Amino acid sequence: MKTTVSIRGQVSIPTELRKKFHIEPDSQVEWIAEGNAIKLIPLPKDPIQAFRGAGRGRYTSDKLIKDRRKERLEEDARDRKP
Repeated sequence: MKTTVSIRGQVSIPTELRKKFHIEPDSQVEWIAEGNAIKLIPLPKDPIQAFRGAGRGRYTSDKLIKDRRKERLEEDARDRKP
């Protein structure tokens, strides 16, 4: 999609993208320059609420405990070596 930059440096975000990414009046976006490209990242109004549930099912407390035990055993083994 193409848009035109106004004399004042303003750009209109196409309707399809505003709807898809829930960009409404007073929404904030972040501009990121990466090499020769510019990224426009829509920021959620409530970042805490937007993040809620993002880790669900990926890392359980049981997995955390198992990983920590494994790390401790590896550290103990390293400490015992002369």
